[in-house]
Amino acid sequence: MRQFLIRRFIKDYEDVKNPAVRESYGRLAGIVGIVSNVLLCGLKIAAGLLFSSIAILADGINNLADASSSLITLIGFRLASKPADEDHPYGHARIEYITGLIVSLLIIILGLQLLSTSVEKILHPDPLEFSILSVAVLITAIAVKIWQANFNIKMGEAIDSAALKATGQDSRNDVISTSVVLLGILIGKLAGIQLDGILGTLVALFIVYSGFQLIKETSDPLLGQAPEPALVEAIQAHVKAHPGVLGIHDLVIHDYGPGRIFASVHVEVDAHRNLMESHDMIDNIERSVGRELHIQLTIHMDPLDTKDPLTGRVRDELLEITSGMEDILSTHDLRVVSGCTHHNVIFDVVVSRDCRMTDSEIKTRLTEALKARNPKYCTVITVEHNFVGEAALNNVKMQ
Repeated sequence: MRQFLIRRFIKDYEDVKNPAVRESYGRLAGIVGIVSNVLLCGLKIAAGLLFSSIAILADGINNLADASSSLITLIGFRLASKPADEDHPYGHARIEYITGLIVSLLIIILGLQLLSTSVEKILHPDPLEFSILSVAVLITAIAVKIWQANFNIKMGEAIDSAALKATGQDSRNDVISTSVVLLGILIGKLAGIQLDGILGTLVALFIVYSGFQLIKETSDPLLGQAPEPALVEAIQAHVKAHPGVLGIHDLVIHDYGPGRIFASVHVEVDAHRNLMESHDMIDNIERSVGRELHIQLTIHMDPLDTKDPLTGRVRDELLEITSGMEDILSTHDLRVVSGCTHHNVIFDVVVSRDCRMTDSEIKTRLTEALKARNPKYCTVITVEHNFVGEAALNNVKMQ
């Protein structure tokens, strides 16, 4: 069914990096969510009112929240697809994250309202009338929600949309909550135990919990979470694949929403190579990354002296020193300016976020270790903290 809908309503559905295609995916998912959730909401509310079940009624209102979420998601995808303008030069794709945040808040508000109603039901219970019809409605709802969860998660994976993945997870949560309500009705019929208000409370608490979880998932990109290791590795591998690239460092990735990724990186090249050739290579890398990874990459070119024997010796010594220091992730931008009385050793060092040493302590330790090998070494060290997550860094101490 999902593939049929995609092929029927989404033009060029395989070009998932295209913002227009992404919008089509979001629009289709939103419409499907609105229609299916409104139908489920109507069935459950009718059954809840007919058989005086606050648990079924609560579950139905939860579906109304889902329908509202789908509507907001639909609007969000539409707004997120707006092109860049003078006030928003990086586009409007982050609206998709804001949309998810609004949906999360709406879920929490409805959950709290249902909690109040369910507690009232516990304090003043009404007899619950068992019906095969109510059981059939809940079984149908569970089947539809299982399909919804699979539909939204697969759609979210296809276009790498956190909003759609979260919607799919919410549908999975609905499967659990509806199953709990169904179980309570069956227990009430078989054992004569009144659990309607209690189960309504549990469902309401579950809705509130899901809302807070969704807030975290949708707000993390807005707060600037670390990029996915797979994305970092893809950029690194693509850049390093070009002949003439000796190493890379200082990779920074900015996420302005799905399909709107900007990045910068330093690329080391042979200082003795023709400058125009190196510049042409850098231009080609930027264009190919944009074409194949859909990332706007800006590269800073760092010349590396590959023929100076002193620089090579210092590089080996520094690698030996840092290999025994777990807090140091890598070093780069090594330059050695030799002189008669001293040699200036200039380099940057990237440290772990868990490092307990201060920047001053790191500089002192490295300086002392280098001077132990050659008293003429005078260090100029810059301490850096990586911006792409340590799990994504290559296991290389020296670039």
